[in-house]
Amino acid sequence: MNNQLLIKEKLQASLENIPTKSNGSPITDLQIDKTLAEEIEQLTTELESVNPNLNPLLYATSLLEGAWQLQYSTAREIRSLVSLPLGLKLGKVYQVIDVANKLFFNLAKVKHPLGLVSGYVKVTASFEPAKEDLEPPSNKRINVYFDKRYLSIEKIVGINTPQLNLFKVVPANNPNNRTATLDITYLDETLRIGRGGDGSLFILSKCNDFPDFTSLAKTYST
Repeated sequence: MNNQLLIKEKLQASLENIPTKSNGSPITDLQIDKTLAEEIEQLTTELESVNPNLNPLLYATSLLEGAWQLQYSTAREIRSLVSLPLGLKLGKVYQVIDVANKLFFNLAKVKHPLGLVSGYVKVTASFEPAKEDLEPPSNKRINVYFDKRYLSIEKIVGINTPQLNLFKVVPANNPNNRTATLDITYLDETLRIGRGGDGSLFILSKCNDFPDFTSLAKTYST
């Protein structure tokens, strides 16, 4: 077994040591023991150092394409989703990428534990390779431009509510006085690691069961 696969297996084993939730929601570093969080960070850094696709925006766009599920993050925006209003609980969080059109959306499922309400929050965005004063260019950093935020209630007490699907659409927030960036620091057929502009960590696994993946274009025309 080569070094890359060995480190990847160790990282996945560490992630599997985290008590998972039945709703599939991502885990943050604030929800686990500090020692385990440090272990995950160390293994992530080691895996990033043996990234098999150093130039994903040039030579591995086919691997980027499609649906990904967020497994673990240290990002402030993900941490904040742990405490939602009205007793709502976070479920699975997806990111679906359309490389050809340089578009993606993030979708977070939410549900009341008593089944009173279920729905999702979706944020659409566009991206482009970052133009940096680097020789040669890194080919791993993208600039991100958030577009709209969609709020949807799919069911109330188990009853479908199509009239409340996308009941609210508002402009998405972008950082003040700077462009949001994301570095794709590791990429293979089943795992992707990213680092936000503030160094925050995102670990995602390729997802083949995202329900709306085949209608990706519809997401941006709604």
